[in-house]
Amino acid sequence: DQEDFYGPITIYELLERHDTEHKNFLVVGPWNHGGWSRGTGQKLGPVDFGSETSAYYRKEVMAKFMAHYLKGRPDPNLSEALTFRTGDNKWVRNDAWPPKQNVVGRSLYFQANGKLSFETPTSKDTSAFDSYISDPANPVPYRQRPILLRSGWTTWQVNDQRFAADRPDVLNWETEVLTDDVTVSGKITANLFASTTGTDSDWIVKLIDVYPENYTADPTMSGYELMIAGDVLRGRYRNSLEKPEPIPANSVQHYKIGFPANDHVFKKGHRIMVQVQSSWFPVIDRNPQRFVPNIFLAKESDFQIATQRIYRSGKQASHIAVPVVESGK
Repeated sequence: DQEDFYGPITIYELLERHDTEHKNFLVVGPWNHGGWSRGTGQKLGPVDFGSETSAYYRKEVMAKFMAHYLKGRPDPNLSEALTFRTGDNKWVRNDAWPPKQNVVGRSLYFQANGKLSFETPTSKDTSAFDSYISDPANPVPYRQRPILLRSGWTTWQVNDQRFAADRPDVLNWETEVLTDDVTVSGKITANLFASTTGTDSDWIVKLIDVYPENYTADPTMSGYELMIAGDVLRGRYRNSLEKPEPIPANSVQHYKIGFPANDHVFKKGHRIMVQVQSSWFPVIDRNPQRFVPNIFLAKESDFQIATQRIYRSGKQASHIAVPVVESGK
Protein backbone atom coordinates (compact mmCIF):
# COMPACT_ATOMS: atom_id res chain seq x y z
CA ASP A 1 0.00 0.00 0.00
CA GLN A 2 1.45 3.35 -1.02
CA GLU A 3 0.48 5.18 2.16
CA ASP A 4 1.49 2.44 4.60
CA PHE A 5 3.61 -0.32 3.10
CA TYR A 6 4.82 -1.17 6.61
CA GLY A 7 1.29 -2.26 7.53
CA PRO A 8 0.63 -5.18 5.16
CA ILE A 9 4.18 -6.49 5.42
CA THR A 10 4.00 -6.49 9.23
CA ILE A 11 0.55 -8.11 9.22
CA TYR A 12 1.87 -10.88 6.97
CA GLU A 13 4.88 -11.49 9.22
CA LEU A 14 2.78 -11.65 12.40
CA LEU A 15 0.18 -13.98 10.88
CA GLU A 16 2.94 -16.18 9.47
CA ARG A 17 4.03 -17.09 12.99
CA HIS A 18 0.71 -18.92 13.49
CA ASP A 19 0.04 -20.16 9.95
CA THR A 20 0.04 -23.89 10.70
CA GLU A 21 -2.34 -24.61 7.80
CA HIS A 22 -0.39 -22.66 5.18
CA LYS A 23 -3.18 -20.24 4.31
CA ASN A 24 -1.23 -17.01 4.72
CA PHE A 25 0.21 -15.65 1.48
CA LEU A 26 1.93 -12.45 0.40
CA VAL A 27 1.71 -10.66 -2.95
CA VAL A 28 3.72 -7.50 -3.59
CA GLY A 29 3.23 -5.62 -6.85
CA PRO A 30 4.47 -2.31 -8.28
CA TRP A 31 1.36 -0.31 -7.47
CA ASN A 32 0.20 2.80 -5.71
CA HIS A 33 -2.81 2.80 -3.36
CA GLY A 34 -5.34 0.29 -4.71
CA GLY A 35 -3.48 0.01 -8.02
CA TRP A 36 -3.98 -3.76 -8.10
CA SER A 37 -7.76 -3.28 -8.44
CA ARG A 38 -7.90 -1.03 -11.48
CA GLY A 39 -6.32 -0.47 -14.86
CA THR A 40 -3.60 -2.61 -16.39
CA GLY A 41 -0.74 -1.77 -14.04
CA GLN A 42 1.77 -1.61 -16.87
CA LYS A 43 3.07 1.82 -15.89
CA LEU A 44 3.41 3.96 -12.80
CA GLY A 45 4.27 7.50 -13.77
CA PRO A 46 7.06 7.25 -16.35
CA VAL A 47 8.16 3.76 -15.24
CA ASP A 48 7.10 0.97 -17.61
CA PHE A 49 6.95 -2.53 -16.09
CA GLY A 50 6.72 -4.30 -19.42
CA SER A 51 3.50 -6.18 -18.66
CA GLU A 52 0.02 -5.67 -17.25
CA THR A 53 0.82 -6.34 -13.60
CA SER A 54 -2.59 -5.40 -12.15
CA ALA A 55 -4.51 -7.42 -14.73
CA TYR A 56 -2.24 -10.39 -14.07
CA TYR A 57 -2.83 -10.19 -10.33
CA ARG A 58 -6.61 -10.00 -10.67
CA LYS A 59 -6.80 -12.92 -13.12
CA GLU A 60 -4.02 -15.25 -12.01
CA VAL A 61 -3.94 -14.65 -8.27
CA MET A 62 -7.02 -13.01 -6.77
CA ALA A 63 -9.66 -14.73 -8.93
CA LYS A 64 -8.12 -18.18 -8.44
CA PHE A 65 -7.67 -17.60 -4.71
CA MET A 66 -11.33 -16.62 -4.29
CA ALA A 67 -12.54 -19.46 -6.51
CA HIS A 68 -10.67 -22.01 -4.40
CA TYR A 69 -11.51 -20.75 -0.91
CA LEU A 70 -15.07 -19.56 -1.63
CA LYS A 71 -16.27 -21.99 -4.30
CA GLY A 72 -14.17 -25.08 -3.76
CA ARG A 73 -12.36 -24.83 -7.08
CA PRO A 74 -8.92 -26.48 -7.54
CA ASP A 75 -6.00 -25.31 -5.40
CA PRO A 76 -4.30 -22.45 -7.29
CA ASN A 77 -0.88 -23.56 -5.99
CA LEU A 78 0.05 -20.10 -4.80
CA SER A 79 3.61 -19.41 -3.77
CA GLU A 80 4.30 -18.34 -0.20
CA ALA A 81 5.34 -14.90 -1.42
CA LEU A 82 4.81 -13.65 -4.96
CA THR A 83 6.74 -10.46 -5.66
CA PHE A 84 7.17 -8.37 -8.77
CA ARG A 85 10.88 -7.81 -9.21
CA THR A 86 11.32 -4.34 -10.68
CA GLY A 87 14.32 -3.75 -12.89
CA ASP A 88 13.98 -7.27 -14.29
CA ASN A 89 10.22 -6.68 -14.49
CA LYS A 90 9.10 -10.21 -13.73
CA TRP A 91 7.09 -12.05 -11.10
CA VAL A 92 9.13 -14.14 -8.67
CA ARG A 93 7.80 -17.07 -6.64
CA ASN A 94 9.45 -17.15 -3.21
CA ASP A 95 9.35 -20.00 -0.70
CA ALA A 96 9.60 -17.51 2.17
CA TRP A 97 9.62 -13.80 2.86
CA PRO A 98 12.10 -12.38 3.31
CA PRO A 99 13.64 -14.84 0.82
CA LYS A 100 16.51 -16.99 2.01
CA GLN A 101 17.69 -18.96 -1.00
CA ASN A 102 20.92 -17.60 -2.51
CA VAL A 103 20.61 -14.41 -0.44
CA VAL A 104 23.79 -12.95 1.05
CA GLY A 105 23.94 -9.95 3.36
CA ARG A 106 26.20 -7.20 2.03
CA SER A 107 26.81 -3.56 2.92
CA LEU A 108 27.09 -0.45 0.78
CA TYR A 109 29.49 1.92 2.54
CA PHE A 110 29.55 5.70 2.30
CA GLN A 111 32.97 6.76 1.02
CA ALA A 112 34.87 10.01 0.53
CA ASN A 113 34.01 12.30 -2.40
CA GLY A 114 30.44 11.06 -2.62
CA LYS A 115 31.40 7.50 -3.52
CA LEU A 116 29.42 4.41 -2.54
CA SER A 117 30.77 0.86 -2.67
CA PHE A 118 30.69 -2.61 -1.16
CA GLU A 119 34.27 -2.10 0.02
CA THR A 120 34.72 -1.52 3.76
CA PRO A 121 36.48 1.80 4.47
CA THR A 122 40.11 0.99 5.27
CA SER A 123 40.78 3.90 7.62
CA LYS A 124 40.32 3.21 11.33
CA ASP A 125 40.03 6.94 11.99
CA THR A 126 36.45 7.70 13.03
CA SER A 127 36.61 11.43 12.28
CA ALA A 128 35.74 11.36 8.55
CA PHE A 129 32.32 12.83 7.83
CA ASP A 130 30.17 14.71 5.34
CA SER A 131 27.90 17.49 6.53
CA TYR A 132 24.97 19.68 5.57
CA ILE A 133 22.87 22.40 7.15
CA SER A 134 19.22 21.63 7.79
CA ASP A 135 16.84 24.59 7.98
CA PRO A 136 13.21 23.92 9.00
CA ALA A 137 12.24 27.15 7.24
CA ASN A 138 13.47 25.69 3.94
CA PRO A 139 12.59 21.98 4.08
CA VAL A 140 13.35 19.49 1.31
CA PRO A 141 10.05 18.92 -0.54
CA TYR A 142 8.86 15.40 -1.22
CA ARG A 143 8.74 16.21 -4.94
CA GLN A 144 9.77 18.98 -7.25
CA ARG A 145 8.05 22.31 -6.84
CA PRO A 146 5.65 23.85 -7.71
CA ILE A 147 3.35 21.42 -5.90
CA LEU A 148 -0.28 21.97 -6.81
CA LEU A 149 -3.18 20.78 -4.66
CA ARG A 150 -4.31 17.22 -5.49
CA SER A 151 -1.68 16.75 -8.16
CA GLY A 152 1.01 14.11 -8.40
CA TRP A 153 0.36 12.25 -5.15
CA THR A 154 -0.27 8.90 -6.85
CA THR A 155 3.14 8.88 -8.55
CA TRP A 156 5.43 10.95 -6.30
CA GLN A 157 7.41 7.93 -5.13
CA VAL A 158 8.64 7.28 -8.67
CA ASN A 159 9.50 10.92 -9.36
CA ASP A 160 12.99 11.78 -10.59
CA GLN A 161 15.12 12.58 -7.51
CA ARG A 162 17.56 14.84 -9.35
CA PHE A 163 15.71 17.85 -7.97
CA ALA A 164 16.79 16.80 -4.46
CA ALA A 165 20.32 15.72 -5.39
CA ASP A 166 21.15 19.29 -6.37
CA ARG A 167 20.19 20.78 -2.99
CA PRO A 168 22.93 21.70 -0.47
CA ASP A 169 20.92 20.12 2.36
CA VAL A 170 20.89 16.68 0.72
CA LEU A 171 23.96 14.41 0.73
CA ASN A 172 24.54 11.95 -2.12
CA TRP A 173 26.75 8.88 -2.42
CA GLU A 174 26.90 6.95 -5.68
CA THR A 175 28.56 3.77 -6.96
CA GLU A 176 30.58 3.49 -10.12
CA VAL A 177 28.69 2.19 -13.15
CA LEU A 178 27.65 -1.37 -12.34
CA THR A 179 29.45 -4.05 -14.34
CA ASP A 180 26.89 -6.70 -13.32
CA ASP A 181 23.29 -6.76 -12.20
CA VAL A 182 22.76 -6.34 -8.44
CA THR A 183 19.56 -7.95 -7.19
CA VAL A 184 18.30 -6.78 -3.79
CA SER A 185 15.48 -8.84 -2.32
CA GLY A 186 14.21 -8.62 1.26
CA LYS A 187 14.66 -6.13 4.07
CA ILE A 188 17.09 -3.22 3.77
CA THR A 189 18.51 -1.42 6.80
CA ALA A 190 20.29 1.92 6.78
CA ASN A 191 22.92 2.29 9.50
CA LEU A 192 23.69 5.96 10.03
CA PHE A 193 26.36 7.22 12.37
CA ALA A 194 25.39 10.84 12.69
CA SER A 195 25.51 13.91 14.89
CA THR A 196 23.54 17.14 15.02
CA THR A 197 24.05 20.49 16.69
CA GLY A 198 20.38 20.36 17.66
CA THR A 199 18.66 18.17 20.22
CA ASP A 200 16.22 16.49 17.84
CA SER A 201 16.45 15.61 14.17
CA ASP A 202 14.84 13.63 11.38
CA TRP A 203 16.99 11.29 9.33
CA ILE A 204 15.62 10.41 5.89
CA VAL A 205 17.41 7.84 3.74
CA LYS A 206 16.59 7.08 0.11
CA LEU A 207 17.95 4.21 -2.00
CA ILE A 208 17.97 5.20 -5.67
CA ASP A 209 18.48 3.50 -9.04
CA VAL A 210 20.35 5.89 -11.35
CA TYR A 211 19.72 5.21 -15.03
CA PRO A 212 22.48 5.61 -17.64
CA GLU A 213 22.88 9.09 -19.10
CA ASN A 214 22.17 7.70 -22.56
CA TYR A 215 19.42 5.18 -21.93
CA THR A 216 18.58 3.95 -25.40
CA ALA A 217 15.73 1.68 -24.25
CA ASP A 218 13.77 4.81 -23.27
CA PRO A 219 15.56 8.13 -23.87
CA THR A 220 13.07 9.94 -21.61
CA MET A 221 14.54 7.99 -18.67
CA SER A 222 18.16 8.98 -19.39
CA GLY A 223 19.89 9.93 -16.14
CA TYR A 224 16.68 9.33 -14.19
CA GLU A 225 17.07 8.87 -10.43
CA LEU A 226 14.35 6.41 -9.41
CA MET A 227 13.72 6.00 -5.69
CA ILE A 228 13.54 2.31 -4.84
CA ALA A 229 13.11 2.78 -1.09
CA GLY A 230 12.80 5.71 1.28
CA ASP A 231 12.08 5.99 4.98
CA VAL A 232 12.57 8.17 8.02
CA LEU A 233 13.59 7.93 11.68
CA ARG A 234 12.76 10.76 14.04
CA GLY A 235 15.79 10.97 16.29
CA ARG A 236 13.87 11.33 19.55
CA TYR A 237 12.58 7.78 19.02
CA ARG A 238 15.97 6.19 18.35
CA ASN A 239 15.86 4.15 21.57
CA SER A 240 12.13 3.85 22.22
CA LEU A 241 8.85 4.73 20.52
CA GLU A 242 7.20 5.01 23.93
CA LYS A 243 9.78 7.21 25.64
CA PRO A 244 11.12 9.92 23.32
CA GLU A 245 14.30 11.61 24.50
CA PRO A 246 16.56 14.46 23.34
CA ILE A 247 19.58 13.80 21.17
CA PRO A 248 22.85 14.81 22.87
CA ALA A 249 24.08 17.74 20.76
CA ASN A 250 27.27 17.09 18.78
CA SER A 251 27.31 13.45 19.87
CA VAL A 252 27.62 10.66 17.31
CA GLN A 253 24.62 8.35 17.52
CA HIS A 254 23.88 5.10 15.68
CA TYR A 255 20.53 5.25 13.89
CA LYS A 256 18.96 2.17 12.30
CA ILE A 257 16.36 2.89 9.65
CA GLY A 258 14.52 -0.14 8.29
CA PHE A 259 12.67 -0.47 5.00
CA PRO A 260 9.72 -2.93 4.98
CA ALA A 261 10.44 -4.91 1.79
CA ASN A 262 12.13 -4.59 -1.57
CA ASP A 263 12.68 -6.73 -4.65
CA HIS A 264 14.63 -4.85 -7.29
CA VAL A 265 17.42 -5.36 -9.80
CA PHE A 266 19.93 -2.56 -10.30
CA LYS A 267 20.84 -3.35 -13.89
CA LYS A 268 24.29 -3.48 -15.40
CA GLY A 269 25.16 0.00 -16.66
CA HIS A 270 23.13 1.70 -13.89
CA ARG A 271 24.44 3.16 -10.63
CA ILE A 272 23.24 2.83 -7.04
CA MET A 273 22.77 6.06 -5.10
CA VAL A 274 21.96 6.87 -1.48
CA GLN A 275 20.55 10.24 -0.42
CA VAL A 276 20.41 11.47 3.19
CA GLN A 277 18.45 14.53 4.30
CA SER A 278 16.63 15.84 7.39
CA SER A 279 13.29 16.97 6.00
CA TRP A 280 10.72 15.56 3.58
CA PHE A 281 7.94 18.09 3.57
CA PRO A 282 5.00 17.70 3.89
CA VAL A 283 5.09 13.88 3.86
CA ILE A 284 6.89 14.24 7.20
CA ASP A 285 6.03 17.25 9.36
CA ARG A 286 8.90 19.64 10.05
CA ASN A 287 11.12 18.79 13.00
CA PRO A 288 11.99 21.91 15.07
CA GLN A 289 15.46 20.38 15.59
CA ARG A 290 15.16 21.42 19.21
CA PHE A 291 13.64 18.82 21.49
CA VAL A 292 10.18 19.76 22.72
CA PRO A 293 7.79 17.37 24.49
CA ASN A 294 5.16 17.70 21.76
CA ILE A 295 6.21 18.80 18.27
CA PHE A 296 2.63 19.75 17.42
CA LEU A 297 2.82 22.41 20.13
CA ALA A 298 6.24 23.72 19.08
CA LYS A 299 6.58 27.50 19.00
CA GLU A 300 8.19 29.46 16.20
CA SER A 301 11.19 30.08 18.45
CA ASP A 302 11.71 26.31 18.83
CA PHE A 303 12.54 25.88 15.15
CA GLN A 304 16.28 26.20 14.62
CA ILE A 305 18.93 25.58 11.99
CA ALA A 306 21.18 22.59 12.69
CA THR A 307 24.42 21.26 11.26
CA GLN A 308 24.23 17.56 10.49
CA ARG A 309 27.22 15.25 10.14
CA ILE A 310 27.21 11.76 8.62
CA TYR A 311 30.28 9.76 9.61
CA ARG A 312 31.85 7.23 7.25
CA SER A 313 35.00 5.60 8.65
CA GLY A 314 36.28 3.22 11.30
CA LYS A 315 33.67 1.99 13.75
CA GLN A 316 31.41 4.83 12.63
CA ALA A 317 31.19 3.81 8.97
CA SER A 318 27.66 4.59 7.80
CA HIS A 319 26.30 1.97 5.42
CA ILE A 320 23.23 0.37 3.91
CA ALA A 321 22.80 -3.33 4.69
CA VAL A 322 21.23 -5.02 1.66
CA PRO A 323 20.18 -8.65 1.01
CA VAL A 324 21.79 -9.48 -2.34
CA VAL A 325 20.64 -12.45 -4.43
CA GLU A 326 23.69 -14.19 -5.81
CA SER A 327 23.12 -16.38 -8.85
CA GLY A 328 24.79 -19.74 -9.21
CA LYS A 329 25.15 -20.42 -5.49
